[in-house]
Amino acid sequence: MEKNLIIINGTMGVGKSTVSQHLKRILPNAVLLDGDWCWDADPFIVSNETKCMVVNNIAYLLTSFLTCSAYKNVVFCWVMNESDTLQSILDKVTADNYKLYKFSLICTETALKNRIENDVHNGIRDKSAFFKSAERLPDYDVQDTVKIDTSEIDAGTAAGTIYRYITESSII
Repeated sequence: MEKNLIIINGTMGVGKSTVSQHLKRILPNAVLLDGDWCWDADPFIVSNETKCMVVNNIAYLLTSFLTCSAYKNVVFCWVMNESDTLQSILDKVTADNYKLYKFSLICTETALKNRIENDVHNGIRDKSAFFKSAERLPDYDVQDTVKIDTSEIDAGTAAGTIYRYITESSII
């Protein structure tokens, strides 16, 4: 059975995790990997060693999901503002016989600011997150992905858009 590997990237605060949770619930036999789960450390240390570690962790888990007979749809979400990040992960995935779908969630700077301010208010992010996130917005415009603008739609609608895209290009 051919499987689907569905990549959802986008800058912090654009809705990746929430959209991916919705998508996991509407796709049959689906599993979700949020890249943040593979690098949840305190202190959060960014170095060549830790970057290599997280890529290896993600590739291992994606391979495990793709080779497990229980799952047909594997959803993976993470920031991945640099195109070579995804490729370095895919180069290490040893599973074959899967169809790859790549989506970038994008939004306006105003929508992003409103979401991050809400996250700051709820204690999820700190105030500096908006500036880091906003400067990465243009990175997704140039990626070889299907773009979904989440500025004025909710997570369920975005997940439905992805679902329709996948089901119209393959048989679920």
